[in-house]
Parts: sequence; C-alpha cells; structure tokens
Amino acid sequence: MNLIANILTGVVALLHFGFLYLEMFLWDKPRGMKSFRMTEEFAKQSKTLAMNQGLYNGFLAAGLIWGIFAGDAVKIFFLSCVIIAGIFGAFTVSKRIFYMQAVPAILALVVVLVF
Repeated sequence: MNLIANILTGVVALLHFGFLYLEMFLWDKPRGMKSFRMTEEFAKQSKTLAMNQGLYNGFLAAGLIWGIFAGDAVKIFFLSCVIIAGIFGAFTVSKRIFYMQAVPAILALVVVLVF
C-alpha cells in the first residue's frame, strides 16, 4: 500500500508542477487565460502575483516529492498543506480549486493514513 500512497502523492506533486507552469509561464498566454477563465487585461495586471503563487505550488510539489523518499510524516504535512490551500482557494476564488487541488490530496492522505 505504500506504493499506492507514493503514486498518489506523486500525482499530486505532478499536478502542482503543472500549476507552477501555468501560473509562472502561461498566465498571460491563451492557454493560461483559458484555464483560469481570465481576460487578457486581468492576466497582465495579475501576472506577478500569479508567478509568486506558482512558485509556492512548486515548493508544495518539491515537498511532496521529498515525502515520497523521506516517509509518511513529510507526506502527511505537505498533503495537509495542499488540502488547506485547496479549501481556502475554493472559498476565496472558485469551487473548482477544491476538486482540482484538494480532492486528489485528500485521496492520497487517506491512503497514507489508512495503510
């Protein structure tokens, strides 16, 4: 079961590397604006904020990858951080964030804790 926990944690990490890429490099490009449902004007105004946000997603992804090698305590911490960020994002930005960010982390955390 540890293998499944590591795979799910890896999936969450890959999602966060994807978020990093979208937020840091594609924010004001057609793909980024479509993904985040933004106007070109808003994307240009908020680009530096998005880059900062993307960097934080990269740190979460790095922590999750570290957890795969370091053990359950590290995985639990970083998966919990992702879940909290997803819940906060759902309340403050869009409910989609809960499903795209928090739900995969919740599934991974359940597997880590139960098995």
